[in-house]
Amino acid sequence: MSVAIPHVGAARRLRAYVELAKPRISMLVVMTAVPALLIAARGFPGARVFFGTLLGTVLAAGSAASFNMYFDRDLDARMRRTAARPLPAGVLAPASALGLGFALAALSWLTLELCGNLLAAAIGMLSIFYYAIVYTVWLKRRTPQNIVIGGGAGASAPLIAWAAVTGTVGAPALLLFAIIFLWTPPHFWALSLYRREDYERAGLPMLPVTHGEEETRRQILLYSIALVAATLAVAPLAGLGVVYGTAATALGAAFLWGAWRLFRERSSKQAVWLFRYSILYLFVLFVCLSIDAVARYGLAGR
Repeated sequence: MSVAIPHVGAARRLRAYVELAKPRISMLVVMTAVPALLIAARGFPGARVFFGTLLGTVLAAGSAASFNMYFDRDLDARMRRTAARPLPAGVLAPASALGLGFALAALSWLTLELCGNLLAAAIGMLSIFYYAIVYTVWLKRRTPQNIVIGGGAGASAPLIAWAAVTGTVGAPALLLFAIIFLWTPPHFWALSLYRREDYERAGLPMLPVTHGEEETRRQILLYSIALVAATLAVAPLAGLGVVYGTAATALGAAFLWGAWRLFRERSSKQAVWLFRYSILYLFVLFVCLSIDAVARYGLAGR
């Protein structure tokens, strides 16, 4: 059990609270909401809806991350990659993560309901529950499909955004959801390939541990193919044009090349490359989605 280190400075504790919310991941999640807002509104949906939805989404992501830190603190202590996190390192007590999770969830609910609507707020709360309980508590320690099933939580931002603008969840939002959902397995399985010993030490049933590295590489390639197909399918259904189409094709080709090389070469170096590229890939893809939406619809909005 982690014990808070006495005499930790206020600045370090403040940084630790920020770390509980996994800000880099949370900001990537928020980026996936931007094109959904612009496409749903056919332009800029207005400052209140746009910025309020993004704020509510980042608060929901931070809440889910804090709960994840709380429930996973024993696993984090056994893994080199996560041993320095605030709870296993003893910088904060476990109750701090729990309190922050509930506080951010409450703020997210209020923000999404006030700036969006009840459906957006409900999807935000469902995403927190799904990530914290369904994925972290129920799936992560029980099945090698944890990442596949749990990917729905990290893919919820476009649904929140679309609901905030329209009060419904449309087909383009579901396709954006599908992109992130299909991106999640190759992203995390690439990480688990070169961090396999960490997962073995923690006793987590990640795919390389339970089914071997060869099967993991095969699954990465298959999911990568499905991912790129989904990114190309979004363009006609969401009415997107050449900016996104060109970017999706080029980025997807590089992703498939990396997945194929990993399948053929079976090297840790290639797994590291694919993991890092996958982060850049998702960010740039959704930036291009946003640019294309602005180019097509302008910023007049509804």
